[in-house]
Amino acid sequence: MSNHFTGLSLGAPLGDQRLDLCDLYAFQSPTDSARTVLILNANPNADALHPDAIYRLNLDNDGDCLANMAISYVFSAPRDGGRQTFSVFMATGDEARSAEAVGQQVVTDAEVSFGTRANRVTAGPYTFFAGSRSDAFFFDFDGIKNLFDTTGGRNFTAPHLGGRSPWTGVDSNTEANVFSMVVELPTSELRANPEIRIWGRCSVRRDGRLVHADRAGHPSVSSFFNTDDTKEEYNASEPVNDRDRWTDQFVHLMGHTGNYTREEAIAAIDADRILPDMLVYDPSKPAQYPNGRVFTDDVINHRLSFLSAGDIPPTGLAPHTDLLNEFPYLGNPHPKAN
Repeated sequence: MSNHFTGLSLGAPLGDQRLDLCDLYAFQSPTDSARTVLILNANPNADALHPDAIYRLNLDNDGDCLANMAISYVFSAPRDGGRQTFSVFMATGDEARSAEAVGQQVVTDAEVSFGTRANRVTAGPYTFFAGSRSDAFFFDFDGIKNLFDTTGGRNFTAPHLGGRSPWTGVDSNTEANVFSMVVELPTSELRANPEIRIWGRCSVRRDGRLVHADRAGHPSVSSFFNTDDTKEEYNASEPVNDRDRWTDQFVHLMGHTGNYTREEAIAAIDADRILPDMLVYDPSKPAQYPNGRVFTDDVINHRLSFLSAGDIPPTGLAPHTDLLNEFPYLGNPHPKAN
């Protein structure tokens, strides 16, 4: 849930957990070096997704920060004791820039997986999955709450620096589940030159209008760089405008959290390539954040070190051990507490 808490007052976007994009991953398939895995996780309740929403992976392969390929997931209303189906649309070129679920419908009414049996759906060279899985993200939430002053709509923008370590040593996510959307495809389909940029988008139809509720690119950027005053605008905004709209805000925050000068902050932003807020992935190189992202990347330590210029100590947590070496790669969902 590195992209969690992107709604107001550390809540869900538009007050609805189903619209919450939690994590974005991109890595080489461990079973076939010629294939790439893209995963967009949502809804930390790991139950049905919103039937009036579009969950999308956007891919830019020519560096203009606009989508050249879009993979859109849409879901039926839950029925028959919670069962749900999903469909997938794939668009390329100018069509990929539409906010709607457009393009070729490659999956139609496939079964969502809510148990331990993962329903693989194959469509030509693509393999899809949608359903509840074990959450791979590891973090010390109580330690995060010790570290930050979250009063007054500050969210995670005001850390208490110096003094004793805030960390408890307890991973808050060892029994957590998440709703996962997984696609595995031939790397050649990405047309990386030599890299691609990826971002997730969740949009929901309200009163006949499609509203952008959340977006996910770099882990924890949306959560750690925005207050309640800017979150909803940030969630609805487009990466192509990020440099112009958000650079000054990021620089200002980094001056407080890491004593960065303006020049130092911009250099750090450019080194990690966090603006525009799209995950960068060069498939010719091993995936490890900030080149793509894998389940073992400690993205919280990375982000806190970035914000504080190395002043915040690491949490000491380890990656989860229930990961799979085969599709859909995230572990089986944990039993829900009674």
